[in-house]
Amino acid sequence: MGFLEDFQASVEALPAMLQRNYSLMRELDKSLQGVQTGNEQRCQQEIEDIKHGLESGSITYDPAKLKFSDEAIEEQKHCVRIADEKVALASQTYDLVDAHIQQLDQFMRKLEELRQEKEAATTAAAAAAAAAAAAASVATGTPVAATVTASAGTSTADNTPKGGRSGERGRGGRKKTAKVPTEQPAPAIDLELPVDPNEPTYCLCNQVSYGEMVACDNNDCKIEWYHFGCVGVKEHPKGKWYCPSCIGFQKKRKGK
Repeated sequence: MGFLEDFQASVEALPAMLQRNYSLMRELDKSLQGVQTGNEQRCQQEIEDIKHGLESGSITYDPAKLKFSDEAIEEQKHCVRIADEKVALASQTYDLVDAHIQQLDQFMRKLEELRQEKEAATTAAAAAAAAAAAAASVATGTPVAATVTASAGTSTADNTPKGGRSGERGRGGRKKTAKVPTEQPAPAIDLELPVDPNEPTYCLCNQVSYGEMVACDNNDCKIEWYHFGCVGVKEHPKGKWYCPSCIGFQKKRKGK
């Protein structure tokens, strides 16, 4: 943070420099007022002398000769020089303050860039940690979301039995559960998940439950539970729903 230290040192010296310049401007202003007052008095006196000379006839009217003395003209030029010096000092003071403002703006932009870089690094680290946790969860078979007991004939979003089918029914009398992730998206359909020998598998892909699943309304369905992606379902179906294997069976029954 060398820049910050340099800026602080520069700012600490700024009040003294401003006070010096303001003091010089006050002295110049005081000097200017004195010279102006003296010049006005001199010019006034010279005008009175010319009037008296014209009235008494000691001098004749000649426009070329009726002018202020060299001393009065020199005093006026001196006033202009003092005013120019005062303006130059004021401009110098303004530039001094403006330079510090620009330096402060530069420092603030640098701090903002550092803050954004830190936030980006934190976000990237959090995303990497979340990805690592998800990978570890998949590798160990530990569920990363709440396990919901699914009733037959219903989706994983509710536990209300559909058509009086019991949630306890499943292949071999096993209770079926569908895991609904809270944050992590459902794995791709072709993702090969490690299967726990003690955990039942479902769906056409013969994998464990994950993501959102839908149950087939055929009581004699051999699989019963299917992943949304495997059967092309995007939302929970309204009414009865039959898997690709059972839907043909239902059509045959209706045709008889």
